[in-house]
Amino acid sequence: MDREVQFALDRLTLLINAAEALASTLDEETGLRRLCHTLVPGLADWCAVDLLDRRGRLRRIVVAHRDADRLSPGLYEGLLPPTEGSAAAVARALRGAGPILLTEFLPPRRAVDPLHARELELFDRMTADTAVIAPLRARRQVLGVITLVRTTSEARLDEDVLSLVEDLAHRVGLAVDNSRLHFEAQHTAERLQRSLLPDLPTEGPVELAARYQSAVATAQVGGDWYDAFLLAEGATALIIGDVAGHDLRSAVTMSQMRNMLRGIACDRKEPPGKILARLDAATHILYPHQTLTCIYALVEKPLPDGPWQLHYAVAGHPAPLLVTREGETRFLDGGRSMMLGVDPDEHRPDATDVLPANSTLLLYTDGLVERRDEVLDRGLARLRQHAAALAREPLETFCDELLNGLATAGTDDVALIAVRVAAPALGPATATAK
Repeated sequence: MDREVQFALDRLTLLINAAEALASTLDEETGLRRLCHTLVPGLADWCAVDLLDRRGRLRRIVVAHRDADRLSPGLYEGLLPPTEGSAAAVARALRGAGPILLTEFLPPRRAVDPLHARELELFDRMTADTAVIAPLRARRQVLGVITLVRTTSEARLDEDVLSLVEDLAHRVGLAVDNSRLHFEAQHTAERLQRSLLPDLPTEGPVELAARYQSAVATAQVGGDWYDAFLLAEGATALIIGDVAGHDLRSAVTMSQMRNMLRGIACDRKEPPGKILARLDAATHILYPHQTLTCIYALVEKPLPDGPWQLHYAVAGHPAPLLVTREGETRFLDGGRSMMLGVDPDEHRPDATDVLPANSTLLLYTDGLVERRDEVLDRGLARLRQHAAALAREPLETFCDELLNGLATAGTDDVALIAVRVAAPALGPATATAK
């Protein structure tokens, strides 16, 4: 009886550890590698997991051995030969058989097809005394197979272990299916988010570039957005905003806020603070419980031979960063007020700053600078340091390198828009983009 109790406890512990390994990440390959290192050597001396890809091809995702020296990284992994009509045990499992217990192994020279040959070669090179191969099922589909192998007769796999492996394979199949659903949802969310973002103006002496990067660590859409458009009087309107929340509703609200702000800005020839005040009033009427941060700015040249100027208002949003061609940086801290959606009577001031020739102005959302494990000042200092080093890079490179260097946590969406102004020159006071 004690032996049966201990067996049951060992089985439960193994399943719990496997579940924890699979639940520790939504990345398919990472989760399977952690799983295999849990099963080896607890249940097997070595194991492998093969998955079908979107095109129906079988790919070996991971091979793990209790003796790490027996493996060269990636040697046995990768795309496998076709499964159709194969005599390999993995092909039989993919057709729904199993768990399959193997106690005898043919030499590789007896293989009858390419996949069978790869299977027998692996058993021969890695050594196999007994093996169990089980299909990974989810939603009435077979997604792949798991192979568990013992290399000596002292701890052989037998009929008693088949129910455990079947339970384990079921859990693995569900985890793989969840990972793929997450991947599909993440990319669908990102496509949705990008479809809501505008095209930038494409002509004139002011250069514009923008980027959006969805959160890597979550499949939820967010409320980050940027915008830029030309006004009739010749100024270029720049907008960066972040609607509170990370769900489909936030993304839809973001799109509606963007369109409202566009309409107000085009209809009302008013200072940025007044424009944000009107957006705030509309927010309280149409979305009474919604909050958002936003910057509304105008890049303009009041005098044909004068400098470019930035006329802007900031509602609870991170301050714009100005970077000169010489690498000097400073945050523009004027025109600040609380976020929108809190107090409809809040005064919305605005401010004006000169944009030096060949300087770069950056508007961004907090995902670029915030990290959960540090104070915000450190993220802002890191942004200044990176931006200074990129001051003379092409604007597209400037944006790409900021994302690569700073948006690494993957826990929040990031939107940014950058503008670079040329040296003063005679001509119409028009700010456009190229």
